[in-house]
Amino acid sequence: MITSRFPLGNVSFTDGYFSTLVGEATKQCYGVAAMAPRNMTDAVKSMVYGSDYPEKGVRVTQQNGRLVIELHIAVSYGLNISTAARSISHRVKDEVEQATGLKVARVVVSVDDVIA
Repeated sequence: MITSRFPLGNVSFTDGYFSTLVGEATKQCYGVAAMAPRNMTDAVKSMVYGSDYPEKGVRVTQQNGRLVIELHIAVSYGLNISTAARSISHRVKDEVEQATGLKVARVVVSVDDVIA
């Protein structure tokens, strides 16, 4: 849970909220075939909950009052990966800052798979 102080009070954002927000913004980007599991826990959850659940491939942490977002994705074959990663990074940063009012320090995009 990430808590932020605003002039009118504190606001707490759950991990599920960020996972859903970031996951949906990422899936809408050109070339993203799917979210990829970021570790063995995600892989097991994929088997239990099905292949698509909000937390899959997303991790949001807070450092020095700013958000650090880590994404693990699978992309379509033939895609320029560096251009796609840059586009995803910008879109996710903009959507999170607009929706929450919090600043994003960085977005780390890891391409874990290429799907034909």
